[in-house]
Amino acid sequence: MTRGNQREKDRERAQARGGSKSSKNKDDGLTPEQRRERDAKALQEKLAKKAAGGSASAGGGGGGGGGGGGNSSNKK
Repeated sequence: MTRGNQREKDRERAQARGGSKSSKNKDDGLTPEQRRERDAKALQEKLAKKAAGGSASAGGGGGGGGGGGGNSSNKK
């Protein structure tokens, strides 16, 4: 009998927690094209910063990807 009340309380708590996350993404006021440009620019800056950080770390990331591909081909 107390289940219904528990659901209502849980819904209220979920709205309070999740409400801020969803509004953050929707309130930027950009068109999809502007959002794509912004994200592409941020990604390029991130990659440039990673490349400037050192080639050893970038090479390690590439090696990890190659190792993953090798594992999937070995399973076949």
